[in-house]
Amino acid sequence: MNIHFIKLKIMSKVVIILGSKADLDWADQISSVLGRFEIETVTRIASAHKVPLKCYNLIKEYEKENVVFITIAGMSNALSGFTDAQTHCPVIACPPYSDKFAGADLYSSIRMPSGVAPLTILSPENAALAAAKILGLSNPVVQKRVSDYQEMKRKELEEADNNLVNGR
Repeated sequence: MNIHFIKLKIMSKVVIILGSKADLDWADQISSVLGRFEIETVTRIASAHKVPLKCYNLIKEYEKENVVFITIAGMSNALSGFTDAQTHCPVIACPPYSDKFAGADLYSSIRMPSGVAPLTILSPENAALAAAKILGLSNPVVQKRVSDYQEMKRKELEEADNNLVNGR
C-alpha cells in the first residue's frame, strides 16, 4: 500500500493592498494589531482603477503563499471586489469611513456582484482580528494568540466595570 501525504502550507501572512498612499495610516493601524499576533504583513499600493494589471499581478504573486488579503480603498472601492474576484484566498475590505458622503461611499464595499464575496469590516482593529482568526484556523500558534487577545479584552472590560463600581 502506497500512502501519500499532502503537505499543507500554513497561512501566516496578511497582504494589505491600498488604493492609494492616502490609505497608509489605516494600513498602519491594521499592521500594528497584526504585529500583536506576530503575523507578518506586506503592504502594497495598487489601485484597481488606475493600475489594474499591477493589482492583478500582485494578487497572483501573493496568493501562492495562501495569504489573507486586506484591501483599503475609500470612495469607489473597486479594489476589494477586484481582489476577491481574482483569488481563492480570503479578502477583507476595510474601507476608511468618510463623513464627506454621509456614508454612501461604503456602498461600493458592501454591494458586490454574485460570486464576489469580500468580508467588509470598518474597524482596522477588527479587520486585523478577523484576519488573525482566519489564519488561526490552520495555525494553532496564531489561534492561541487570538484566544489570549480576546481574554485580555474581557479582562479590560471587567477592570473598567470594577473601577466604575468602586469609584472610578
